[in-house]
Amino acid sequence: MSDVTEVPDEKQPVITPVRAIVALCLFAPFVAMLWVGSYAKTEPTFIGIPFFYWYQMLWVLISTALTVVAYKLWQRDQRARKGGASK
Repeated sequence: MSDVTEVPDEKQPVITPVRAIVALCLFAPFVAMLWVGSYAKTEPTFIGIPFFYWYQMLWVLISTALTVVAYKLWQRDQRARKGGASK
């Protein structure tokens, strides 16, 4: 018995543009929420709601959309790495 392992002809890079976009999509909400000085104010109000609150609620929706985009891109990347067709 030999201890020969099969090495693929082409080694795929670990960091690809798609993976960088996935990381950016997941990282952006953290930066936006941790940078409190950018939204710690009451003006402008939106339908009587201070900026501080509606800005955070807006980021709930934005974060959801970015997470969905990251998930779909990650699925496509994983299918491509396994040799499957992407949808």
